[in-house]
Amino acid sequence: MDRLLALVEKWSGLLNAELFTFGSSQVSVARLFGLLLILLASWWGASALERGFNRLSHGRGMVGMNESGLYALGRIARYVVWIVGSLIGLNYIGFDMGSLAIIGGALGVGIGFGLQNIFSNLISGVIILLEKTLKVGDFVDLQSGVVGRVAEINMRYTRITTNDAVDVIVPNSEFINGRVVNWTFGEQFRRMHVSFGVAYGADKELVREAGLAAARDVAYTVEDQRRGIEVWLVGFGDSSLDFELVVWVDLVGALAPAKANAAYLWALETELGRRGIEIPFPQRDLNWRGGRVEVSLVADGAGRTKERA
Repeated sequence: MDRLLALVEKWSGLLNAELFTFGSSQVSVARLFGLLLILLASWWGASALERGFNRLSHGRGMVGMNESGLYALGRIARYVVWIVGSLIGLNYIGFDMGSLAIIGGALGVGIGFGLQNIFSNLISGVIILLEKTLKVGDFVDLQSGVVGRVAEINMRYTRITTNDAVDVIVPNSEFINGRVVNWTFGEQFRRMHVSFGVAYGADKELVREAGLAAARDVAYTVEDQRRGIEVWLVGFGDSSLDFELVVWVDLVGALAPAKANAAYLWALETELGRRGIEIPFPQRDLNWRGGRVEVSLVADGAGRTKERA
């Protein structure tokens, strides 16, 4: 029994031994262990709370709240729990909360000199989550040229997955300060303009007929009383008559514009070929004025003959 008590006293002394002084408080092993437990509990609680909101959003268990709203609440609740847990942990080891004002002032100076971009992205992330104009699963086209589906919205950045399965990390401020086209916001159909050219002298009515047939052969095409298929003559090129096939496509085609454009070009080439309509290639006519050009055959070092003008 005495040996057990001695062991307990020994471990108690080790746990309560002072490691360093933090402010006016003495920090021991026990306090550091308690800080670690508080931070782990905060992390676990924040993650569990966010998972709960995500389950509600997928199961639509809250009346009057859409999926994006629940996602935003989950994200905000997660960060709030993290911050509160960190403050509780710092207070536990003796951190003076009054000194937060000094840290806040230093942070303000830091924001003014070098952290303004990070702070701007954080505020933009809060705006995105609260406004709910952007949600996970939306297909967006950004001013910077990034096109893809929103995979994740965080406080500082948003992760977008392109059609080539490439993840792009986009700062949240780009969604607030730049132009954003949300292809899944509202209308489910989009109008595409597919450019193509035919040789001069081709019958325009046959070209129109080929364009209509090509559009109807592609599965993405939507044709009804409001949305028709049109073939426009848009210009006179150096080597071709320039046309556009103007067609409405469904959401599947709108979310894969390169694939849809390729499908329409494939169908156009087939239908134009069936009607004997030539697709031109760039060509130049060379006119020689005056003089005479002499052409002779000479042998090179390998015994082969070449033409020389």
